[in-house]
Amino acid sequence: MAKTFTEKLHKGYAQTMTLRGKLLADEKSQFQSVKMFDSERNGRVLVLDDIVQLTTRDECAYSEMLTHLPIFEHGNVKRVMIVGGGDIAIAEEALKHKDVEAVDMVEIDPVVIELSKQHLQEVNGPALKDKRLKIHVEDAFKFLGRKSAKQRYDLIIADRPDPVGPAMVLFGDTFYTRVRDALAPGGFACMQNGVPFYQPDEMTDTLRQMGASFKHHGVYLTVVPTYIGGYMALTWASNDAQLGVASRFKDVAKRFKAAKIKTDYYTPDMHAAAYALPPWIQRLIPSGR
Repeated sequence: MAKTFTEKLHKGYAQTMTLRGKLLADEKSQFQSVKMFDSERNGRVLVLDDIVQLTTRDECAYSEMLTHLPIFEHGNVKRVMIVGGGDIAIAEEALKHKDVEAVDMVEIDPVVIELSKQHLQEVNGPALKDKRLKIHVEDAFKFLGRKSAKQRYDLIIADRPDPVGPAMVLFGDTFYTRVRDALAPGGFACMQNGVPFYQPDEMTDTLRQMGASFKHHGVYLTVVPTYIGGYMALTWASNDAQLGVASRFKDVAKRFKAAKIKTDYYTPDMHAAAYALPPWIQRLIPSGR
């Protein structure tokens, strides 16, 4: 009988994957357990503390929407910071933009980075050879608190896991304050906030916290089949700019065409559609935002 992996992320609901071959990695780092394996249906899989983080089949719906949507709407992103992102997939998407001058990826767990370099080159290969990428093996929370980070980044992407274990600090009020202070004028912060169908409080609480730290904030959606529950909430915030401005979507389409970037999920049409929220998700947005 083929070996299987079962993820029990939500109470009363689980997903099971059939493995193809043996585990590629099964290690315990200072911070978490790390597994990698090939699956029958979803390609190669990265698992942290028995929670699926990435599959090569559908990571595009996550990485591309966290990266290309804010970059194309901003129009002049030069410096990018990635909170976490040890699989290096987000960095690979950001580096597709020729105008991006520097990407600082700040990941606390060196085991995740090294295993991703070995086994996830399908989604991060070009980034590993790009001199614009600098990988910092340290705590992103502390990194953001330094003077050198102040008003430095046009885009900060928090590729954070669920709010458990060492990631808890990335969901506190001080984290949002530090992100706010690290944004350059006109800059954006974008982050994942789970699937509202099963994790409604995560999106609601984040938007409430963002409202206390940023002048502008909001939510847009993507669908990553492996992140069970349908829509995934991606939140954004800024001190002095807004995402989702329909009058700018024609410019987004022009920039996308000029960039000649190959994508598997993101397009200007998907960009515009991402801001359309079903009523049940709208009701999860805190009043007075």
